[in-house]
Amino acid sequence: MPAASVLTELTHFLTELVGDYGLYAVFLLMLIDAVLPAASEPVMVFGGALASGALAADVVLFGNELEPGLNAYLGIALAGTLGYVIGSVGGWAIGRYGGRPFVEQHQRLLHMSPEKIARADRWFDRWGDGFVLVGRVLPLVRSFVAIPAGLGKMPLGRYTLLTVPGSAAWCFGFAGGGWALGAHWERLHDAFRYVEYGVAAGIVVVAAYAVWKWRATRLARRARAADTAR
Repeated sequence: MPAASVLTELTHFLTELVGDYGLYAVFLLMLIDAVLPAASEPVMVFGGALASGALAADVVLFGNELEPGLNAYLGIALAGTLGYVIGSVGGWAIGRYGGRPFVEQHQRLLHMSPEKIARADRWFDRWGDGFVLVGRVLPLVRSFVAIPAGLGKMPLGRYTLLTVPGSAAWCFGFAGGGWALGAHWERLHDAFRYVEYGVAAGIVVVAAYAVWKWRATRLARRARAADTAR
């Protein structure tokens, strides 16, 4: 099956879950997405559209229907944020207490190949706390922050404080976009694919620059060592 068809089927499945189970599905899917890519963008955009009242479904919390509009929007956005933060802490715990042997043993299940772990290590070494803070709002990167942060033994308190702002920005932002577009929520979902392509290209450029700078530094050190030996 072509990749585009798989993505369409996945989006349809996720939006059906949100349509049927509302806040609970948003919470669970965002919890999973904190560690494993679970298409959080269509989940939050569709959740926002659901909150607007433009779709034939209600937002229900503990048996009580939330009024379409601000109340339902806040419920969806907060459910997504809470789920993502809890999932992020769970991912951190996998890295912190499972360690590299556990992660490498279950790399397929966790989508964490040795190459991805090594790349995340380099990003942590280079940007430190900024990798957690900014990584949470970067497509293609945000689901690969939690486990490396645990592997790097980042303190839980600092890690959580850095995780909350980005998680909230993502959930409130995309839910807000879906709320504003209502029944036309798919327009934002389709447009976001180009953002993903842009971010992917940006990552490639940054990685290429980092490799070039590393090689240039290494060559300069060799030249200085050769001059000293003379």
